[in-house]
Amino acid sequence: MAVKRLTRMALLTAVALTIFIVELQLPALVPVPGVKPGLANIITVYAVFTLGPAEAFCILLARILLGSMFAGQMMSLLYSLAGGMLCFLLMLALRRFLAAGQIWICSVFGAMAHNVGQISVAILLTKTPALLCYLPVLMLSGCIAGTLTGLCAQYVIHRMPPGSI
Repeated sequence: MAVKRLTRMALLTAVALTIFIVELQLPALVPVPGVKPGLANIITVYAVFTLGPAEAFCILLARILLGSMFAGQMMSLLYSLAGGMLCFLLMLALRRFLAAGQIWICSVFGAMAHNVGQISVAILLTKTPALLCYLPVLMLSGCIAGTLTGLCAQYVIHRMPPGSI
C-alpha cells in the first residue's frame, strides 16, 4: 500500500476518532438511548465516496474498535459493529445510483440502517422484542442526523480537491 494512501487513511481515522470522542462529551440531545448526532459518520461518508471500499472499511473498522477502547465501552462494540457494517454496506450499494448532489441521501439511509443494526443486536442480546418500540424514534433521529452528516460530507467532498487529504 502506498505511503500516501496509508497516511490519508490514518489521518481520516484520527479525525473520525477525535470527532467520536468529542461527541461522547456532549450532553444527550433527547432522553432516548441511542440517539446521537453520529458526526464521525461524516468521515465514513467522505471515505465511501472518495476512497475505495477497502480503505473506507478499514477507516470505519478502526474507528469502531479504537473508539470503543478509548471510550471504555467495550460492550458497545457489538452495537457499533452491527450498525456500522449495515450502514457501510448500504452506502456502498447506494453510491452507484446517486449523483454528486445526492450524497446526503446515502447518509440518511446509512443512518437508518445503523439504527436497525443496533436495535437488532439489542433485541438479540436482551431477548426483548419490545425494544422495537424505540425504532420509530431512532428512524426519525437517523433521518435528521443522516441529513446533517450527509450534507457536511457532501460539502467537504465538493470543496476539497481530490487527493488533498
